[in-house]
Amino acid sequence: MVDTRALNIEAELSAARAQLSASASAALDAQLLLMAALGVARAYLLAHGEVLLTAEQAAHYEQLVARAAQGEPIPYILGKRAFFDFELLVTPAVLIPRPETELLLEAALDFARENRVQRAVDVGTGSGALAVGLARHVPGARVFATEISSAALAVALRNAARYELPIDFMQGDLLAPLIERGLQVDLLLANLPYIPSAEVPTLAVSRYEPLPALDGGADGLDIIRRLLAQAPTVCRAGACLLLEIGAGQGDAVAQAAWQALRPQSCAVLPDYAGHERIVRIIA
Repeated sequence: MVDTRALNIEAELSAARAQLSASASAALDAQLLLMAALGVARAYLLAHGEVLLTAEQAAHYEQLVARAAQGEPIPYILGKRAFFDFELLVTPAVLIPRPETELLLEAALDFARENRVQRAVDVGTGSGALAVGLARHVPGARVFATEISSAALAVALRNAARYELPIDFMQGDLLAPLIERGLQVDLLLANLPYIPSAEVPTLAVSRYEPLPALDGGADGLDIIRRLLAQAPTVCRAGACLLLEIGAGQGDAVAQAAWQALRPQSCAVLPDYAGHERIVRIIA
């Protein structure tokens, strides 16, 4: 027997909110998924709650909600993520960009406003979020981006192409591609893995996001230390290095920076919640 029941937008959203109640953003998640299923804007949902969904639309929406209810991240379901003042394509090959990383981009733009930045590099670019942000807002700079994963690099290339940005993407480990080419920069950004290995399996994020983008070794700082060891070859005198870190890692990263670079200055900056989030180094 065929079920001919028809639900309107308001009822579908209500049912989805209940199914997604474990999420702190259940209402927004339900709206985002229905916007994708129907191909409409949020304003349409809010203004047309009485509109009935077709059987096909309802089935598609309910499939999306079921995936989200199982814990699959909304950006992977939608294939996109808002970041800073633009939108990024995302796939399970890349880490989902987060608001904390927007602070890294803001710090870079602050430096660029006060200093002439001719060359900049985003190390371990992933989706290309930081490289795209730099290229959009510092058009006078030549922007490089390195990434060891070919799958992630493919996503970053698509994001740069969306905005027609001339970013120089290079596949390789950390700064090795720049060192091989004898390139130096005035600005370096890096959101590298910084979660201690033992903690990774305990985190929900590890169920869907790429483990190499999360696992930072025994204390979470193995890859950051390797980057700092390479940095003197690539960073010009006075260059700014901005590294995203985990809460409580500031002192250890600052100490590693002093040992590797003997910089002019090194400061640990907080995020909006007051947690250590960025190490800002002036070489």
